[in-house]
Amino acid sequence: MTVVQNTELRHRCELLRSLHLPGTPLLLPNVWDAATARAVVTAGFPVVATTSGGVAATLGYEDQEGAPAEEMFGAAARVVRAVEVPVTVDAEAGYGMEPTALVAALQSLGAAGCNLEDTDHRNGGFRTTDQQATWLAAVRRAAVEADYPFVINARVDVFLGPLLAGADAEALAKLVPEAVERGTAYAEAGADCVYPIGLWEPDALQDFIEQVGSPVNVVRLPQTPPLDQLAALGVARVSWGPFLHYAAMAGFADQLGSLSAG
Repeated sequence: MTVVQNTELRHRCELLRSLHLPGTPLLLPNVWDAATARAVVTAGFPVVATTSGGVAATLGYEDQEGAPAEEMFGAAARVVRAVEVPVTVDAEAGYGMEPTALVAALQSLGAAGCNLEDTDHRNGGFRTTDQQATWLAAVRRAAVEADYPFVINARVDVFLGPLLAGADAEALAKLVPEAVERGTAYAEAGADCVYPIGLWEPDALQDFIEQVGSPVNVVRLPQTPPLDQLAALGVARVSWGPFLHYAAMAGFADQLGSLSAG
């Protein structure tokens, strides 16, 4: 039995898709369990998104597909059961699952959408543009065959490593052509939104948005422009990734420190 019945799930998928409006970004404070999901809904947000980093940490694993797929999907199912709004699941790179199996798992747990990234966690590096686009097209076909119109947010990871290594805005801008090639191919393969994670500099971001011509998701890094500027650039979706989980754990550590000091 599915967590959400098929008619309701299709409705949630279409609602999620309708909220991807360039210039009026959908805000997604990412959650890691049922309690944080309920808090997001109580705060008035219309959609819940999970963070793989926060979920994996809660389960006792590392991010980057360090947790077993069945445990990650089990955690996502608990989030879906906890709320009555669309839930989009960070499915990382698909856990090595064949498209039909991945789609069946997401449909069964009641996901209205998911992130799918192009990092190759098993072999290192990235899948080629053609490999990822072909795989995304197969995922979309499997979803169509299952009458499951879920929203695919295709993550482009070329900026992520350089960003974590300290690359400046100029160095990241040089990667925009490759990111555009990937993002365009992913959109043509059936992705509803493209997610150039780590791209934050306004001019480079606008260049990417204009060339890809698809709804674009931006992660809320400390250096990311304010929300009104992202809206003016045409961003359709803003997510917080693992950063709320980091902040929550830092707050918890502070509380623990005050207990021992008191």
